[in-house]
Amino acid sequence: MKEPSVILVDKDDRQTGVAGKIEAHHKGLLHRAVSVFVINARGEWILQRRAFDKYHSNGLWTNTCCTHPFPGETTIDAAKRRLREEMGVECNLVDLFTFIYREKLDNELTEHELDHVFFGVTEDDPKINTAEVEDWEAVSFNDLHDNIINNPANYTYWFKEIYKNVNLHIMKIQNNIK
Repeated sequence: MKEPSVILVDKDDRQTGVAGKIEAHHKGLLHRAVSVFVINARGEWILQRRAFDKYHSNGLWTNTCCTHPFPGETTIDAAKRRLREEMGVECNLVDLFTFIYREKLDNELTEHELDHVFFGVTEDDPKINTAEVEDWEAVSFNDLHDNIINNPANYTYWFKEIYKNVNLHIMKIQNNIK
C-alpha cells in the first residue's frame, strides 16, 4: 500500500510540494493539517482516545478528530471526511483559526503543522472506527480543563496547545447566536 501524501506549505499556507506522511514527520517538514472540535447539544466536548496502534501519540486523549488533507482536497472537505471516518459523525463545521506548531514526538517523529481548526455541534453520539479510535467521551470544558491540569500526559501536545483558544472561539459563537 502506498504511503498517503501530505501537502507541504510555507508559513502563509501556500503549497510548496507534497511528501509522504511518514517522511514529513521524520524530517519535520511543515505541512497542512486539520483539527476538528465538536460539542454536543449539552455543550460537552466530544473527545477521542487515539487507538493504541497509531504511529504517534497513541492512546492519548485529544480533540474529536484530526487529519491531513489529501493533495487537491480542501481543508473543510478533509475535516468532514475524517469526522465521518473516525467518529461516524456528520455536522456543519465552522473554520475557527489556523496556527503553526512544531513538537518532537515519540518514535523519532516531529509534528510541524499548519493546522486549520474547525468547530461543529452534533446531536448524535459517535460511532467510532476502532481502527482509529480507542474510545470517546463527552466532557464539560471545566472538567476537561481540570483534567488537563492534573493529568497533562494523558493528552496530545496539539490539543493542550489550543483547547483554551478553541473554547474562547466557541463562547464567541454561542454569544452571537443568543
